[in-house]
Amino acid sequence: MQHATDNLVSIVTPAYRASRFIGSTIESVLAQEHTRWEMIIADDCSPDDTVDVVNRYAAADSRVRLVKLNQNHGAAGARNAALEETRGRYVAFLDSDDLWLPAKLRVQLAFMAETNAALSFTSFRRITQSGDRTGRLIPVPERLDYKSLLKNTAIVTSTVMLDTSVTGPVRMTRVYYDDFVLWLSILKRGVVAHGLPSDLARYRVVKQSISRNKANSARQVWRTYRDVERLGFGSAAWCFANYACRAALKYRSF
Repeated sequence: MQHATDNLVSIVTPAYRASRFIGSTIESVLAQEHTRWEMIIADDCSPDDTVDVVNRYAAADSRVRLVKLNQNHGAAGARNAALEETRGRYVAFLDSDDLWLPAKLRVQLAFMAETNAALSFTSFRRITQSGDRTGRLIPVPERLDYKSLLKNTAIVTSTVMLDTSVTGPVRMTRVYYDDFVLWLSILKRGVVAHGLPSDLARYRVVKQSISRNKANSARQVWRTYRDVERLGFGSAAWCFANYACRAALKYRSF
């Protein structure tokens, strides 16, 4: 991370085989009402034409920048490559198949200033892979601390914004749930995550996404508790039961 500039939002986007959706994702950033942003897209050795698509947008708008990895590092490695290039005080995360509504950055920045939030996240709606159907609004809690986040599925990566003047530089750990582990590491220091109930993002449900494998996702949440957070068996089981119940409620309908 380079010198942080006030009010500049650095958008971190990892990309792999993203050519189908990355154009729409970039366009949702270009449409933002808050215009002081930079979008850093880290391509993780995509075998499709992701790089060509991103380069076309980068040629038209210098705020869009491409970072090309020379070998595949996974989502955490791609995010870290992008994070190393950020210059803004604020860091926002946007996955390569998700979308933002035009007011997202403007409203979230105002919310963070009002609440003195170091980490904020927003409500969102799911969309189908083709984008032809939009789901119900997914609400978020007002506040999450470390212990409550362990039991919750509320923070979706493409809704998160960090104030790095408070968190300091951040990096992802190369684990399955690199994003969840990062939020936990920040909250473990005593930071409270603030939930913004506004509908500001769209989470695309992609059929072949690794996060759609619920059994594997459950195993990886358990491993996060035991191997990363070092919770005892009883504490891990209690957190997992709460996490699973909230996930079931969250995904009970589209």
